[in-house]
Amino acid sequence: MKALRIHDRDRRFAASRLGSVLGSPNARGRGPLSLDTSAFQQAPTTEWQELKVMLSGICGSDLALIEGRASAYFDPWVTMPFIPGHEILARTAEGHRVVIDPVLGHQCRGLPVPDDVSAPADGHDYSHMVGGQIEPGIQTGFCCSAGGGWAERLWAHPSQMHSVPESFSDEQAVLIEPVAGAVHAALIALRSRDEAPLLSVIGLGTIGISTVAALRHFRPDARIVAAGRYPHQLEAARQVGADVVTRFDGLARALRRLTGTAMIGPDTGGGADSTLDCVGSGDTLRTSIGTTRPRGRVVAVGMPAEVTVDLAPLWHRETELVGAYTYGTEDVAGVRRHSFEHAIDVISSFPSPWLLSATYPLNRHRDALAHAATAGRRGTFKIAFDLREEN
Repeated sequence: MKALRIHDRDRRFAASRLGSVLGSPNARGRGPLSLDTSAFQQAPTTEWQELKVMLSGICGSDLALIEGRASAYFDPWVTMPFIPGHEILARTAEGHRVVIDPVLGHQCRGLPVPDDVSAPADGHDYSHMVGGQIEPGIQTGFCCSAGGGWAERLWAHPSQMHSVPESFSDEQAVLIEPVAGAVHAALIALRSRDEAPLLSVIGLGTIGISTVAALRHFRPDARIVAAGRYPHQLEAARQVGADVVTRFDGLARALRRLTGTAMIGPDTGGGADSTLDCVGSGDTLRTSIGTTRPRGRVVAVGMPAEVTVDLAPLWHRETELVGAYTYGTEDVAGVRRHSFEHAIDVISSFPSPWLLSATYPLNRHRDALAHAATAGRRGTFKIAFDLREEN
């Protein structure tokens, strides 16, 4: 089986950065990622089903790990060697298209499911993610037992699989997983149920645009301000429902105009009811806090690593800072549905080609990773591996 694999247990070796992975002539070392051919591993248990991968996206968290930027917090939650890739469109032995909820929950591990758990990421204790009948790992794509999407085949537990609507193209379907994460974040931001809320989204890559679309889907009455870096991102944000788009450095002024508040240094006296930070850097978190109204909410959507943030404004403004990890069972107007089901609705509201910009075969993984790492500058969004011809 052909697969891209990360072998190195020592995270410091991954700090060789993307240049070595891509074979830069100036890079030293081979980097942690390699393309190899080996026997397909055995299923964790007889419940798991073999899937043939069709498309598998490249996520920012994948790049962070390969580049050596991932937080050391995740060391106990990852087992090597493993095959990356958790944004997966695959085909079952019966020929049905499915997308994968990659979180390795209780059912995947053969553990009792608590009463309040429906989706793999639900629950109040993550101890199960390092136990059970498979190796520790937060998700498919970060666990040596489960395989990953950057390969011709993988194993998946039935609890992870979601059917793809017949009306969806493959290019739409592979976006269901990242859009589900945006759905989860949007619903966290909307918990306060403000009347006609003012919402701010920082960072307009795939997740940021998906977050704008999800906010518009759930709250047609909201006012949405979207801040990005590149013209194609601002235009995409308009197309999926942003009322105001601005470059990142103009966000505070845009919110000042909308609210009539005063500027106090780089911050606004008032601001958005909720801000969704889809980047996760020190600069964007600090701006999120400083441009959210007192007693508002900041949702960390983009995966942060080790950042330096002055928390005095968080304390002074009594701002709520909350994370948004993957997806789960969402309660919307008293109806409980998985984030993936909502994601299908969101994508259906904004027809194809949506956000998939380019695909590559596995043997061009250096080109694919370089494209994904510079997608914004190149006027693109999501990059994926295409294994349809190989399967």
